[in-house]
Amino acid sequence: MAISLKGDQKLSTIPPTKSKSLRINLNTDIYGTFAEIGAGQETVRNFFRAGASSGTIAKAMSAYDKDFSDAIYGIEEDKRYVTEPRLKRMLRHEIDLIEDRLSRNKHPEKLFFSYANTVATIDFAKKFKGHGWVGIRFQLDPLEEYNEIILHLRFKETDARLQQETLGILGVNLIYGAFYLNDNPKELVKSFYDNLDEDQLEIDMINFSGPRFMYVDNRLMSLQLLKNGMTNAVMFGPDGINLLPAQILYKKNILALRGSFRPVTKVNMDMYEKSKKLFFAENKVTEKNTKIIFEITLSNLRAEGEINERDFLDRAELLCSLGQNVMITNFQQYFKLVEYFSEFTKERMGLAMGVYNLIQIFDEKYYRNLSGGILEAFGKLFYRDLKVYMYPYHDQNTDEYINSENLKVHPRMKELYKFFKNNGKLINIDDFDPKILDVFSRTVLKMILKGEPYWEEMLPKGIADTIKEKRLFGYSKSKLRR
Repeated sequence: MAISLKGDQKLSTIPPTKSKSLRINLNTDIYGTFAEIGAGQETVRNFFRAGASSGTIAKAMSAYDKDFSDAIYGIEEDKRYVTEPRLKRMLRHEIDLIEDRLSRNKHPEKLFFSYANTVATIDFAKKFKGHGWVGIRFQLDPLEEYNEIILHLRFKETDARLQQETLGILGVNLIYGAFYLNDNPKELVKSFYDNLDEDQLEIDMINFSGPRFMYVDNRLMSLQLLKNGMTNAVMFGPDGINLLPAQILYKKNILALRGSFRPVTKVNMDMYEKSKKLFFAENKVTEKNTKIIFEITLSNLRAEGEINERDFLDRAELLCSLGQNVMITNFQQYFKLVEYFSEFTKERMGLAMGVYNLIQIFDEKYYRNLSGGILEAFGKLFYRDLKVYMYPYHDQNTDEYINSENLKVHPRMKELYKFFKNNGKLINIDDFDPKILDVFSRTVLKMILKGEPYWEEMLPKGIADTIKEKRLFGYSKSKLRR
């Protein structure tokens, strides 16, 4: 046994890619197919090289030619190949072939799987780094229905060969995790970066389904991607299913509302309705081509220390019940959020915010890490086709309503503020309800936690019932004050 010395550092216990591949190959029951399009047969190559692969690999193929691919898997409605529907079609087709060609009577213990990826690597001009869809359909008991894990990745490397190798390692991690880490989805997600670095790829969407993942909330899995530094933004729809931001926001007008939504109040929804009305009145904006997003920053979720997953799900539950798309981001500064949106669209964007958030935008301390300071941030923020819709604040001391006309910013920021205001970038939300301006989420939350009455009146219709029915935000009938 090796000697341990004082000062020794703990070494990683992550099994190398070859060991993962070999363990799967040596399992006498795991058996499946590999269908890889767009980046070589990089995943299955690891299994071939590990040895003992004859009992694991039923088939390995690459349907590169579009006509052959269409002949095998059919034609997608949008005629595209690097898409989630294409991946799902590949996974199901290959499993159907296994079930059709192999007798369950002859192989009663076999655990079938199909692994697939459809990928576009970096282009010749190196302007488009590439992205892809990766997934596995598998069973953990011969009598069970199949489980499925699907993810989307964006390459960060600028060499096609390196991207191929990265994809191969990720594929092994996915297959290994599906079979050996399925009882702990959080660790499974974390394992995707085994033997990889964050600067090699970004994973910005994942969805679990199947009998072994019935208890998994995919919104929480999105949160894991953010917490693990795998991506800077995740998105899910009203049904709680994770969405790919690039797909949803592509060439769309975007209106975003940032808040804590803990819980969502009448003020939040009034800001939403009034800013939406102003945004749709813009010449370049149509309702059909617009996506509205309720955004929560990771720093907001960490406001009280570690992220409380129950608290996160409570907020998500309410916003989803209102039929909203929700985005969680790692962008504390607004200009970074706008830059992110600009990756997918050149159409008009809108930000709806209260006075406090607008004051923060004009605070120099948030831009000390930029070489160009606040001017660089504002250049990135307002260079785009962007409008800021400002919701007023009621100063209870003076009984004054603060908007862009009487807002006071730091003397050094006055001229900069005037410049953007006079250029029509800042728009007041004048049509507001003064009766609800003094409603704050933190006040409502305290009332709920203390069991105080009348908090229901501060929330949109139906929200209080949802909180009571699902016991969100610590609501309990036993706390109610008589």
